[in-house]
Amino acid sequence: MEETSFRSKSIEGVSTSTTAFVGPTRRGPVGEIPELLTSFADFERIYGGVDDLGSGTTATTNYLAHSVIAYFNEGGARLYVARTFPVSGTLAEPDLFATSPTAGNPAKAAVKVLIPAAGSGSADTAVGQFQARFPGAAYNGKITILQQASLSSAAAALKAIDGSLFRVTVSGTGGSTTFFTKKGDAFTGSASTGTFPAGDVTGTTIELLTLAVTCEDDKGEPLGVYEGLGFHPDHKRYLGWVLALKQNHRGDHLSTSYAFVLKTGITAFQLQQALAPASGATTKVFTLAGGAEATLSNTQYDAALKILEGLDNISIIAAPGSTSVVPDRSVTNSLISHAEKRRSYRIAVLDAPKDLQPGEAKEFKAKIDSKYAALYYPWIVTPNPNYDPNNQGTDAELVLPPSGFVCGIYARSDIERGVWKAPANEVVRTALRFERLVNNGEQEELNPFGVNCLRYFAGRGNRVWGARTASSDPEWKYVNIRRYFLYLEQSIDRGTQWAVFEANGERLWANVRDTITSFLYNEWVNGALLGDKPEQAFFVKCDRSTMTQNDLDNGRFICLIGVAAIKPAEFVIFRIGQKTADARS
Repeated sequence: MEETSFRSKSIEGVSTSTTAFVGPTRRGPVGEIPELLTSFADFERIYGGVDDLGSGTTATTNYLAHSVIAYFNEGGARLYVARTFPVSGTLAEPDLFATSPTAGNPAKAAVKVLIPAAGSGSADTAVGQFQARFPGAAYNGKITILQQASLSSAAAALKAIDGSLFRVTVSGTGGSTTFFTKKGDAFTGSASTGTFPAGDVTGTTIELLTLAVTCEDDKGEPLGVYEGLGFHPDHKRYLGWVLALKQNHRGDHLSTSYAFVLKTGITAFQLQQALAPASGATTKVFTLAGGAEATLSNTQYDAALKILEGLDNISIIAAPGSTSVVPDRSVTNSLISHAEKRRSYRIAVLDAPKDLQPGEAKEFKAKIDSKYAALYYPWIVTPNPNYDPNNQGTDAELVLPPSGFVCGIYARSDIERGVWKAPANEVVRTALRFERLVNNGEQEELNPFGVNCLRYFAGRGNRVWGARTASSDPEWKYVNIRRYFLYLEQSIDRGTQWAVFEANGERLWANVRDTITSFLYNEWVNGALLGDKPEQAFFVKCDRSTMTQNDLDNGRFICLIGVAAIKPAEFVIFRIGQKTADARS
């Protein structure tokens, strides 16, 4: 009995709506492969919210976070975010115990954990430190320690998990004595050697000590609550394991914002002393400091884009607000270079700088020429989610870069219609208005030059009113043509990998022809190709006419594919003339 296949292989169309953003965020990992985000809640959990970057007079608008909200609100579904942060080489961990005060990397927040000095002539004893796991000023927050004491019997204490710490209070005629012991250590009601009493002893109180740790960022937003933690490494929820600097699981690595590092030679009893609240208090608060923001350059954007090269399911890239973060056009050039790389299969969505007049927008576009990029103008006014009517220092509206909105519209158009449909004449759902109203005369000047305008039309709302690439090549004038060919190329590339190292003969050629023909036929049926018949819509040639004997001898398999792509009706023309009553048709 032998199994065989009587049908050609199939090609599955790739996703065209997966997007990647690069730029600064409040929190999150730097220099790592990003995780897929499917909602703003995912972004907020890893990268923080929409609060401004930095603080005080140096605070700047968090353009990327606002653009993530716009992306999902406009219809986007899958997003990657690569955080940019100035790092020279490997990001060092802060060392608060070094002799030199400048040791370590000041971009990470940290705070010492000390045993208070017993007297005025004694020095505090350092036992460890809490530190942020990622860089940034947002980690200059607070860690609140609550030591919880639960009454226990001697029998229950003997059955406690390994590494448990107990506080034993022995009362007698000479007063009461309090000391600590962990499970496995011995006591007889005093500090001398012995074992736990077999039963409860009158005048002896045994309490199980555990920790509850609450973490907050610099704005007071919760970053995690960890309960039932132990003081000793033998404890299964030891503080040093739960808040370890190196997490074993990817989810813990992304969600655990702070780490605890214990100095060598420190005992569980010393750690308990350092974390114990002051007399009369119920909690002990540690305030982290040293986390800082720094000026970005195109170098950090290049590093983030380099990381995104390893993700082959991204079709759209953007750097929302980069023209304000890095004033020159270097980031724009980096996005274009990234999209133009061989087998990248991506298009870059570019922002014109903020506060440009139409002539300035045209001048900005004049220095860009790429069939793998599209430029949008002007910026978009939206409600400010951080607006507080009781705080006159906050604005009710924000002016945001258009790329985040447009990427979401790309995704929405792909899902509702298809990548072959031009992502234009689409409503910008979350826009209040545009930074500048573009009129017909300005549209007629900017659109042919490759500047896609966002416009307001009475009765039709705010819309994307352009679908041009930034290319001077008329063959690749339209965004949908460029993106559709990227879709075809990547789909055929992935769907024909089975042919590599197959016998390069007529049987392989016929199989490949049938595979690609079936794929393109479905595209024609779905309305993506022009023509009344399949023969008018596409052709696939793979035979002796496309390959010479030299090609065969050198292992080359060559297939020629032609498609009649549908271009958008950019200029709709109606011709109207007068007709007399007695005119004959």
